[in-house]
Amino acid sequence: MWSGAANIRRLIVGVTSIFIISFAVGIASAVSLTVLPVIIQMAPGQKATTLTVINHGNREIAFQVRTFAWTQVSGHNKLTPTAELLASPPLGTLAPGGRQIIRMVLRRPPQGREASYRILLDEIPPPAAPGMVRIALRMSIPIFAEPQTRVAPHVLWQVERRNGQTFLVGINDGTRHETLRDIKLQAPGGGTLKVESNINPYILAGATMRWHIVTPSSPLAPGAVLQLTARTNTGHIDQSVRVVGSP
Repeated sequence: MWSGAANIRRLIVGVTSIFIISFAVGIASAVSLTVLPVIIQMAPGQKATTLTVINHGNREIAFQVRTFAWTQVSGHNKLTPTAELLASPPLGTLAPGGRQIIRMVLRRPPQGREASYRILLDEIPPPAAPGMVRIALRMSIPIFAEPQTRVAPHVLWQVERRNGQTFLVGINDGTRHETLRDIKLQAPGGGTLKVESNINPYILAGATMRWHIVTPSSPLAPGAVLQLTARTNTGHIDQSVRVVGSP
């Protein structure tokens, strides 16, 4: 679990997205909310946890909190509103320098494999003055809840050629998510293939994710073997990966 307060730059890199809600000349206010922790791992049997939202700015900030079940379908993240995870309070207002503790309650424990959720915390901005722009901050915080049984990721790898494009494919048939960073792929001839970065480093339990590989100068033949390296939560990956699909 990540610990300590995270500044807004760290949030943008890891788990947030920022949306400009109107366009004009100038900026009406600077982003000034922080949240901690920025990722939550609930232990087996744990029914509740908390988030702390802090207003470091010089104006009052209103916000709302929503809970979503998080799945990955066909290589894409999907958020579905859920009542399985409750947030209290769901709405709040923070004075300058103020902080609010948000209590998260899991209504029923997961069964068999880890459950994945995301909390969306949205700033509710006041109207912008003429000629100014308001920036509304959205923070997306992952929450993973473990069942009573022991869970672990188990990712199977392959390189897939489909419709003229090449992908690194990770199939997690395990019972816990895996986190991947610094993915590198080495071609049979020794050159390094460019794997497009993905701001979402997670492969959820039971999910499949794809990373686009920039087309190499020499097409990869089916059956060719590449070398994959990456960092994970538990160590490093260093393994051979086979190319499948049409040439």
